[in-house]
Amino acid sequence: MAVVIVYRSHLLPQSETFIKSQILSYQKWRPVLLGRRLCNQLDLGGLDVITLEPDSPGALAKVLLKLRRLAGLAPDTSRLRSMQPRLLHAHFGMDGIDAYPIAKSLNVPMIVTLHGFDVNIHRDWWKSGKGGIFMRSYPDRLANLGKKPDVYFVAVSKAIKEKAVDLGIPQSKIEVVHIGVDTRGFRKGAVPVSRRRRRVLFVGRLVEKKGCEFLLQAMAITREALPDVELTVVGDGPERPKLERIADDLGIRVRFSGALGSDDVKKEFDSARVFCLPSVTAANGDAEGLPIVLLESQAKGVPVVTSARGMAEGILDGKSGYCVAEKNVSGLANALLAVLSDDALSEEMSETGPAFVRDRFDILSCTRQLENYYNRVVGVNVELSTDQS
Repeated sequence: MAVVIVYRSHLLPQSETFIKSQILSYQKWRPVLLGRRLCNQLDLGGLDVITLEPDSPGALAKVLLKLRRLAGLAPDTSRLRSMQPRLLHAHFGMDGIDAYPIAKSLNVPMIVTLHGFDVNIHRDWWKSGKGGIFMRSYPDRLANLGKKPDVYFVAVSKAIKEKAVDLGIPQSKIEVVHIGVDTRGFRKGAVPVSRRRRRVLFVGRLVEKKGCEFLLQAMAITREALPDVELTVVGDGPERPKLERIADDLGIRVRFSGALGSDDVKKEFDSARVFCLPSVTAANGDAEGLPIVLLESQAKGVPVVTSARGMAEGILDGKSGYCVAEKNVSGLANALLAVLSDDALSEEMSETGPAFVRDRFDILSCTRQLENYYNRVVGVNVELSTDQS
């Protein structure tokens, strides 16, 4: 099988299970996961993993490594070269810039997956230095990367492709490929949604763009009509203290569970009546791409209520859930009330969601599309290239 080097600078944050899931679903290409160093959050067992830097470099070593990257110098790639890779695939625009010297050293083309914040954040925010002094020129560097003849892009949604084009990346070099969901691992729970407690579930990092504060406000309205309604918030982040204060002030029933592993999140889905992701566009422009958790919820047969950007691609509005405008608290409350109070509607949505995800977002089908894109970029069908290690 042909080898593709899959690059992520830090391997791998807990929030990036989707990268691991995609790698595990490759069928035609042999992936090798490459990073600067391990961050020891996700279990990478069963994957081929290579790191380029020591796990805990000293202060001087950190400076030297940073200077090498800024100078566009590739690390030692002899071990990678011995694998005869045909392609390098970097996740996120920042890592695309970081990995390009490696691709050049290996003399292979590169594909960069754009996920959201890497193209959504305003140019002025970067140029003001709020993302770090070395990232001030990031938007221009990404646009320049898009002009390289051996660099191509994947956008995880149509909305992300549009933002990438606005940034200056040629439309002809961007392919929309959804990451997808393991529909064999995400199946409906045993208890029908209409027989569950009136429990709303939120899963996500507790940061501005997730909009959890608007869900808390909507829950206060919902509680007036349905006093037994409750909320579970799965995730952690800098906004948690603020959100806990808001919940206390509103007097709503909410449980903050903190971050959970994949198996525990599945259990939360199995006891939820509705899933809500009230995402917004942050002050710096950061916004969702196409949140995988929306697809996971529908695959689990849990109706969704969301204001996430890209939602038009990710749900069947009125059939597997509801789309609501950003920061529309009353709209969120009305959508939640509709699902929570109408058993027939919730069951109908619970049936529609899994079929919709299987049809459009099954991870094996999505990854097959990605691998076909690999074939087009390297100009060969790797299914016929069985002589490569």
